[in-house]
Amino acid sequence: MSTGEPTDEEVVETASAAAEGVVLDRYKQSELTDLDVTVTFEDGVLDVDVYLNPPEDAEPDAEAVADEAALAAQDAVDELFD
Repeated sequence: MSTGEPTDEEVVETASAAAEGVVLDRYKQSELTDLDVTVTFEDGVLDVDVYLNPPEDAEPDAEAVADEAALAAQDAVDELFD
């Protein structure tokens, strides 16, 4: 019945949680005007899009944080399959 592989839903939830965790570790939630993490996992392909809108003068750079969040999502999913 179970193959030991995570379900698509588990993969998406794990990736989303990891990406959101990175963003919220770098910025206070109240600082963000918008945060959107979109994750799909179809036919073994993981797609993670992270959009965030912090204040203009926020540190660290939003693009760097979004990239880091996407990488964290990938790493978290890789751990599921190990």
